[in-house]
Amino acid sequence: MQFGIFTVGDVTLDPTTGRVPTEQERIKATVAIAEKAEEVGLDVFATGEHHNPPFISSNPTATLAFVAARTERIILSTATTLITTTDPVLIAEDYAKLQHLADGRVDLVMGRGNTGPVYPWFGKDIRQGLPLAVENYALLHRLWRETDVDWQGRFRTPLQGYTSSPRPLDDVPPFVWHGSIRSPEIAEQAAYYGDGFFANHIFWPASHTEQMVGLYRRRFEHYGHGSADQAIVGLGGQVFMRANSQDAVREFRPYFDNAPVYGHGPSLEDFMAQTPLTVGSPQQVIERTLGFREYVGDYQRQLFLMDHAGLPLKTVLEQLDILGEQVVPVLREEFAKLKPAHVPDAPTHQSLLESRRVAA
Repeated sequence: MQFGIFTVGDVTLDPTTGRVPTEQERIKATVAIAEKAEEVGLDVFATGEHHNPPFISSNPTATLAFVAARTERIILSTATTLITTTDPVLIAEDYAKLQHLADGRVDLVMGRGNTGPVYPWFGKDIRQGLPLAVENYALLHRLWRETDVDWQGRFRTPLQGYTSSPRPLDDVPPFVWHGSIRSPEIAEQAAYYGDGFFANHIFWPASHTEQMVGLYRRRFEHYGHGSADQAIVGLGGQVFMRANSQDAVREFRPYFDNAPVYGHGPSLEDFMAQTPLTVGSPQQVIERTLGFREYVGDYQRQLFLMDHAGLPLKTVLEQLDILGEQVVPVLREEFAKLKPAHVPDAPTHQSLLESRRVAA
């Protein structure tokens, strides 16, 4: 099982100091966080894609390429690649090149995005979000697997005899997860292709995530990719930890109360009760995370959101130390004990390459 972190790249006021980091500070902090994730033994670093203030996560390939040059082992992913507003031809080129630069340490989470104004900025209609996601990914899937592609669809100019360049590393396309918070159509899309399904899992109750993952698993089996419990599932999560749970709650509360996403809404205690957010001791995080398996089954990837809501870089790095030293080693051991032998590990470039060799 893979453990890692994801960032949305928000630039948010620190409510305890009144200071907002500059864009450069936030960009460089993102790189420092990625390097720290590898240092503490995590498996994955993922960055989102936003094209509007107050975010610095536009052009994720630039960030990931820079991180690739400064790391050796960690898998570099997107927390969302906007399959709706980004031309699939550009995605095919950019991420294949990133594969080569990172020696295969690349995968993607495809998503529609949740910021309405972005669609017209890129000449798209948000009312066509789902058809765009379906059509654009169908083209991307072909571009990574075929040469001389002829294509005609609803949303872009036709292609005639087009070959995307560079080709995927070792002729193995990056593994794709389809990410969704609320759309069963995206779970269906992931199942149809036999790709992974990433449930964001940070704003909704367990019952909602259970339904979405359950749908994906059933349809994965329906399309003949394996049994339902062999489907490839990833989850998001949010945590804040201190040795003493009361200290964690006291320190995190002002960040929660003033966060742009959920501030000035439910109390921290209510939000923790109704969503997977865990603020407390490392042991509480371990127990809560192990509990995810009870409603989604055995899964392959767990990513945590840790650098949001204005938390300063120093605090985020401390959180990563706790995660890497006290939490993830226990989670690895416990999840490994529970996982049946027939349930696959998370795909990597090397495992996909080996599968292709065996099939040949």
